[in-house]
Amino acid sequence: MKIELHQISIREISEGYINTEEEGVYGYGGNLSIRPIYQREFVYKDKQRNAVIDSINKNYPLNVIYWVKNDDETFEVLDGQQRIISICEYVDGVFDIDGMYFDNLTNDKQDLILNYELMVYFCEGSDSDKLEWFKIINIAGVKLEEQELRNAVYSGPWLTDAKSDFSKNGCRASEIGSKYLTGSAIRQKYLETAIKWISKDDIKKYMAQNQHKSSAIELWNYFSSVIDWTQATFKNYRREMKGIDWGYLYNDYKDKDLDPDKIEKETKELMLDKDVTSNKGIYEYILTRNESCLQIRAFDDVDKREMYEQQNGLCNIRKKPYPIEEMEADHITPWSEGGKTIIDNGQMIHKEENRRKSNK
Repeated sequence: MKIELHQISIREISEGYINTEEEGVYGYGGNLSIRPIYQREFVYKDKQRNAVIDSINKNYPLNVIYWVKNDDETFEVLDGQQRIISICEYVDGVFDIDGMYFDNLTNDKQDLILNYELMVYFCEGSDSDKLEWFKIINIAGVKLEEQELRNAVYSGPWLTDAKSDFSKNGCRASEIGSKYLTGSAIRQKYLETAIKWISKDDIKKYMAQNQHKSSAIELWNYFSSVIDWTQATFKNYRREMKGIDWGYLYNDYKDKDLDPDKIEKETKELMLDKDVTSNKGIYEYILTRNESCLQIRAFDDVDKREMYEQQNGLCNIRKKPYPIEEMEADHITPWSEGGKTIIDNGQMIHKEENRRKSNK
């Protein structure tokens, strides 16, 4: 990769600045794409944004910025997007600093800002060169998420369309699914989750296969079907439903004949069961019957000691004495058959006997 250092004034960078939903974010007389489609949405907090302007006012140096130089002599921001947007938004009058907008400044203070020069590296090279740089450069001190890196690798019309549904504040995915999803849309967590579900964990392959398609309607239709199925199957929303991998459950059980009323009844019963320590796991358990999802409460050390002393140190199956370290607590009647985690339903047995019971 060829790299050259240039000094570019804020006056030059902010010339022709636009930031619209339809046209994107451009500056430098329209020749700089400040937010390429693979980059994250603007995530600077006010404090960080204001600190950039404060540094310029004090003539402090900002970290170097990297641009990719294209074959047609235009540029894309490789690193420094948020600093550039902060600067251009201030010059454009979008926000104030201590009650003073840019237009409120005296001419000499405006010139001080506009004449400030940023240190910009122009980078030329192959796509793989550019993307490797994107991975290793520290973007404004904020670590890139894995999906943000994938977006860089698989940028194209499909990704642009997908991001319109999954990667903006107030996007369609947020409107219908935010209470089921964790993370932030603008940090690409919603997009990552949807692709993970539809691809069954092969995100890179799915993005590669779809990279040059013009529409991401398949992904949107799938995601909306997952949410519709979840809402129809589990009728009453509970906070424990947030963050569950609903897509995986949808993939395996969407064609099953499920009774939402019976499911709600069992859900409520399990929510009230004091032996169930993972309420979030109830939903997967109801479909899979995998008891480990519930993390059934185990006997604690006090319970174990009490049962051990009551049995005089004897294994309740072998009827022979063993040190407590060689024994384990066991439910006489399993939880699945209505047994509770109480002393009256517990026994201390040798570890081998407990393994034997578990393998039946």
